[in-house]
Amino acid sequence: MSSTAGRVIRCKAAIAWEAGKPLSIEEVEVAPPQAMEVRLKILYTSLCHTDIYFWEAKGQTPLFPRIFGHEGAGIVESVGEGVTELKAGDHVLPIFTGECKECVHCKSEVSNLCELLRINTDRGVMIHDGKSRFSIKGQPVYHFLGTSTFRMGATVNVAKPPKGSTVAVFGLGAVGLAVSRDKNIRYIRYRAAEGARLSGASRIIGVDLNPRKFELAKNFGVTEFVNPKDHDKPVQQVLAEMTGGGVDRSIECSGNINSIVSAFESVHDGWGVAVIVGIPNKDYVFKTNTVNFLYERTLKGTFFGNYRARSDIPNVVEKYLNKELELEKFITHSVTFPEINKAFELMLNGECLRCVVRLEGY
Repeated sequence: MSSTAGRVIRCKAAIAWEAGKPLSIEEVEVAPPQAMEVRLKILYTSLCHTDIYFWEAKGQTPLFPRIFGHEGAGIVESVGEGVTELKAGDHVLPIFTGECKECVHCKSEVSNLCELLRINTDRGVMIHDGKSRFSIKGQPVYHFLGTSTFRMGATVNVAKPPKGSTVAVFGLGAVGLAVSRDKNIRYIRYRAAEGARLSGASRIIGVDLNPRKFELAKNFGVTEFVNPKDHDKPVQQVLAEMTGGGVDRSIECSGNINSIVSAFESVHDGWGVAVIVGIPNKDYVFKTNTVNFLYERTLKGTFFGNYRARSDIPNVVEKYLNKELELEKFITHSVTFPEINKAFELMLNGECLRCVVRLEGY
């Protein structure tokens, strides 16, 4: 791979030309990495609801043409000037947020919101010079979250459910199911139920409108299920009646504003904590009675589960290699790169948790 260093290369990419339209696999040109940049050959990627959300451009700034994808694995093809911690041939996980280790956030003990490399969903270009590294027939193609893995070339940390607590997980997709078991979740936005179980929660209540997810959710530690459509009262009232006043912790993973309100209002007064994980529409307005705050309910957000890309993710990888994390059960489907639109269909129809897209060999 080093023979291509410093040169423009060509590779296949799944391009979104319009909002909500099928992706088109075409050959793109990828410029060489500039100072402090790395060019990767992506071998595997997966589809997340975040990709769907921005692909549909509902409530977000449309930016097309664009190469989506922010969960992937690959190999370093070449590095730009000043890059010293990586070299061609290294196996890497591209992360959509960074850690410069120099800003006030990176130097703090409580924040992972790096000022230099903080996520910016509207930015489709590189920080260094404000230009895209992708192009097709001379036309720039925008990046997505600094990763664009659709091409070849934590909740528990924040919610901290105490042992024996009752936890409600709103949204039983990959994000929601992950939060229920693993103590060290997210990166893995899809480990809400997993994280709660490993933390010792005695009851994990899954809340979802799709009853097909309930049976699968049992494998991730969910003990009880509530479908809001089955009740003629607000789901927060249902949960309060089930738990004697409210859950100790709730985790909202869908980004739906009504679900966010329900998650907050479902926690117990005096000590209940609700954590927002799902990405809401930028125009959503959160409304609740201020008395809910006065009665010592807490509403928090989390970004990347409070994990730091360079400091913490290697430890997560080690846990997986030591078989402390069971990631395979989140992968319900696998498709080849030319079948990437099938992955979108599976996700839109609520038929999968994670669909791995195999790019190797294409």
